[in-house]
Amino acid sequence: MADGRIETRFAALSGAGRKGLVTFVTAGDPDFDTSLRIVRGLPGAGADVIEIGMPFTDPMADGPSIQASSLRALKAGQTLPRTLDLVRRLRESDRTTPIVLMGYYNPIYSYGNERFLKDAKDVGVDGLIVVDLPPEEDEELCLPALSAGLAFIRLATPTTDARRLPAVLANTSGFVYYVSIAGITGTRAPDIARVAKAVAEIKRHTELPVAVGFGVREPEQAEAIARAADAVVVGSALVDAIAGAAANGHDPVRAGLDMVSGLAAGVRRAAS
Repeated sequence: MADGRIETRFAALSGAGRKGLVTFVTAGDPDFDTSLRIVRGLPGAGADVIEIGMPFTDPMADGPSIQASSLRALKAGQTLPRTLDLVRRLRESDRTTPIVLMGYYNPIYSYGNERFLKDAKDVGVDGLIVVDLPPEEDEELCLPALSAGLAFIRLATPTTDARRLPAVLANTSGFVYYVSIAGITGTRAPDIARVAKAVAEIKRHTELPVAVGFGVREPEQAEAIARAADAVVVGSALVDAIAGAAANGHDPVRAGLDMVSGLAAGVRRAAS
């Protein structure tokens, strides 16, 4: 697959001696229009890559925050076609920020794999993270995605041992997403020393950038992780900021973007 927006962005970060910030939000949370305003504002707040969650009724790998965001979005009428439309609308004003769709296989399968890959590519999606498709199922979606010009980003975890890692990395592209804690998202803080050791081990097996997520909530955490990794991923904390503002009558867009700005500042302090 030829270099696309993800590869171009990480190459630019490396060339500038900077680390990246990857932000996750759930499509349609708390509603479509607010969600669109948030994703449009993320690059200006410091996001280098945007992960957009595809709402699903049973997000088994996610913690309470992202589960709740999925349910809010579904209640507000979010569907997979509307998620693709969100990307299309974002691309009207932003042709350069890498966009990754993250979620579960069931909605994609229901939509139709071939149709989904074509439509995702057409609206401007750059990559996919499908958390419940292991390497043994690569022929199902991973290999067709690569053929369609979409990166397929795989998760590595603290339980991914040296024997398993090559299989995880075999068809991975774009970047490797290292999950810094075992278990569901957003529930504990990462151990920075263990993260650094794990990232170093992954880098022994691949030249792909490594982004680290799960449990990142403060600029100081983002700075510490960015010193070990190529990028930091923030998800649950951002989703919580958006939800908290909406619940208290404040502007969820401003709350979310302010949080991203603070985390981006932490990541910038880790510049090499």
